[in-house]
Amino acid sequence: MAPPMSAAKFLAILKAEGLTVVEVGNWREHHRNHKGPWGPVHGVMVHHTVTKGSAKTVDLCRKGYTGLPGPLCHGVITKDGRVHLVGYGRANHAGLGDPDVLSAVIAERNLPPDNEATVDGNRHFFGFECENEGDGKDPWPPEQLLAIEKAAAAICRHYGWNERSVIGHLEWQPGKVDPRGFTMTSMRNRIRARIAAGPGKGTPPSTGITYTVKAGDTLSGIAKSLGVTVEALYSANKSKLKSPHEIFPGQELAVPNGKPLPEPKRPKVSLKKLQEAARTNPPMKGTPVTYSGVRTYEAALVNEGLLSKSLLDGHFGTATRDATSAWQERLGYRGRRPGQPADGIPGKDSLTKLGKKHGFDVTA
Repeated sequence: MAPPMSAAKFLAILKAEGLTVVEVGNWREHHRNHKGPWGPVHGVMVHHTVTKGSAKTVDLCRKGYTGLPGPLCHGVITKDGRVHLVGYGRANHAGLGDPDVLSAVIAERNLPPDNEATVDGNRHFFGFECENEGDGKDPWPPEQLLAIEKAAAAICRHYGWNERSVIGHLEWQPGKVDPRGFTMTSMRNRIRARIAAGPGKGTPPSTGITYTVKAGDTLSGIAKSLGVTVEALYSANKSKLKSPHEIFPGQELAVPNGKPLPEPKRPKVSLKKLQEAARTNPPMKGTPVTYSGVRTYEAALVNEGLLSKSLLDGHFGTATRDATSAWQERLGYRGRRPGQPADGIPGKDSLTKLGKKHGFDVTA
């Protein structure tokens, strides 16, 4: 579970990313926390404002309007690329959305269709409203798109998230179309490259992004991590490279925009091996069994709020058993005798349902 960072830290990471930040009024204390919890936070949501004019847009997002009090986001990104901080804490920007989408964001996997509106997004997402009329014709200046990229990457880097933790409003709530005028797939691809490049690195897409070579890097490895071909990467840097094999730490390479990266392979968890680990570790007697799939399994229990992240250690001990029992009872299972808790040994049905929700496949 990720608690919200402090307002001071939020400001600091945005500035460290090279953003021009405007602090509007008492933004640090301007929030809707009295209406519900703020956190744990799981991602970043991007919107367009359906407004014209920076001053009007910032004022609206700070104050809100009849029926929807402000702040309507945490930061307003205007067409000149500046980020105006208007609030911090719970903000009226996300509303109710799809629980399966939230699960996918937490697991950092591809998003399912948003066909429900039952989960409170204001609690779990940082929100950026971006000045745009939202008609698909109003342009998105390069400096504004770069600011969206930087702001989202800064938050992801702070929490250790990847680009799949950044979504558009249209991917969260049925019927929404924002942001309109660019795709979230292309934006996530840019965010991924910026996270890999490091804080403050990168340039607008018209000139490509940059990557600073680290010790042990190879051109092929860099290309793979950024989703471009070695040939394209070498071609973009011919003037500074004698050959594809001669790169050195500290060197800045221009990186052409690549295609969206493929969905990473889903991990697999063996039901038989997981059950063996569960039966032979405490509180039952026997020689402890280690199995790499336990960590994948425990990570899903952490995402469900049933296991402390500090206990995510790949050891199927008492805490993992208790968390498993709680998951089984959540699904309606009970012990063999009346009043007895579920046994805490993963079964095929409970494991399959957990895997489906948190991005792993179950094998025999």
